[in-house]
Amino acid sequence: MTEFSVQEQYPDYEICIGIEVHVQLNTQSKIFCACPNKVVKAPNTNICPVCSGYPGVLPVLNKEVVCYAVLMGFATNSTIDLDSVFARKHYFYPDLPKNFQITQADKPICHSGYVEITDEQGTAKKINLVRIHIEEDAGKNIHSPSTNESFVDLNRTGTPLLEIVSQPDISSAYEARNYLKTLRNIVLHLEIGTGNMEDGALRADTNISVRKKGAPKLGTKVELKNINSFKFVADAIDYEAVRQIRCLESGEKIHQETRSWDPNSKQTFVMRSKEEAADYRYFHEPDLPTLHLEQSFIDDIKKSMPELPNQRFMRYTNAGLSPYEATILVDDIELAQYFDQAYAILSSKTLVNWLLRDLMGYLKEHKLTIHQCRITPEYFAELIELLDNGHINATVAHDIFTQAAETGKSPKVIVSEQSLTQITDEKELENIVQKILKQHAQQVVDYKNGNTKLFGFLVGQAMKETKGRASPQIINQLLKKLLDSFDKK
Repeated sequence: MTEFSVQEQYPDYEICIGIEVHVQLNTQSKIFCACPNKVVKAPNTNICPVCSGYPGVLPVLNKEVVCYAVLMGFATNSTIDLDSVFARKHYFYPDLPKNFQITQADKPICHSGYVEITDEQGTAKKINLVRIHIEEDAGKNIHSPSTNESFVDLNRTGTPLLEIVSQPDISSAYEARNYLKTLRNIVLHLEIGTGNMEDGALRADTNISVRKKGAPKLGTKVELKNINSFKFVADAIDYEAVRQIRCLESGEKIHQETRSWDPNSKQTFVMRSKEEAADYRYFHEPDLPTLHLEQSFIDDIKKSMPELPNQRFMRYTNAGLSPYEATILVDDIELAQYFDQAYAILSSKTLVNWLLRDLMGYLKEHKLTIHQCRITPEYFAELIELLDNGHINATVAHDIFTQAAETGKSPKVIVSEQSLTQITDEKELENIVQKILKQHAQQVVDYKNGNTKLFGFLVGQAMKETKGRASPQIINQLLKKLLDSFDKK
């Protein structure tokens, strides 16, 4: 909104943000029926009487959904209850034909956890969680841009969700964005969902209020909904915080409502007045019994916990990666897995340098994913080993990298086929350097007269003579020695 933060513009106010995050789970089937849990383009084709709300049908809970909820509970330091209860949440939306959602109300499966983030100053901060509960997703409304019509696609109905509800502990757009990124990384490391906001696989409803610093009560909250990127969430928070502060400063009243974000006008706009909990008329879901978990079931899930983002970060920094390098890898699970596979073959510092610079640059330039890259982790480690061992120099290594990426050939095969092994024989290279000095006698004189930039020119001529195969270090040493010897003549 401006180049200054909201806190700098309005130092007498504080922002209180709580976020409800919905995570679509990647189970094989939907939450209460056997329909495949996958994206289907043809509308209303991946449905059955259960997920489309036919009268008289009975839901059957997917066990894998419970396992994923327990995993998320452990990953967020939550208390996992042995007994939790499903409820009916009533409201009328056209994309939920039975007119209620099966969710968990007063007895969720997880509660009282926290997620640790860093604030703008790099200080660790705990964002406390109210709860994590299991529920089903609704369908999708599709609005025609050219006619006054709306259509309903029920394919998404019954997709299993985890809703993660935070306390209003988040104090800025920066912290909100960091919190969402942290949750998404946890989801990806647990491998329980894609975490893709653009596809709706991770959705954040942000509740925001402002108050004077030191005020005992929270201000009236406004919900920001249907925002599908971290950046847009942050932009909407900044705008909405300023809007609310200006309302209070001018004596206006903040209304509890649901708003959305228009990225074009960079403004929030009203969608509807916000419902209260009583409006949903929660009551116990009569078709599902109390969910009782055995302690042994929970213990078995805990034993299967994969490495979490903070654990991966510590492993990388302990292995010598910088915090910056470790953060890039932790934030990209596929890149991190590629790195781990290559690093298991060759534990070299050169590996991460080439990964973050050359490999990522190549993928970005050619608009490829890591899975589309033809350089496997094994080939990548092979290339770096050739470089580290002095069999090829950096110039040749870049050429081999490009060839391997385009052809899928092994770097060793490319070196063998094209005779690209680095020349390190000093006698052979000294003869080449002497030849270059004779061919460029005037440049040698100019160099001796103070034009030191010509040293690089002479190095380049020697490398050109060897078609890039000479050891640059030896060439530099020999040139310096032979040029210094001219003083003695």
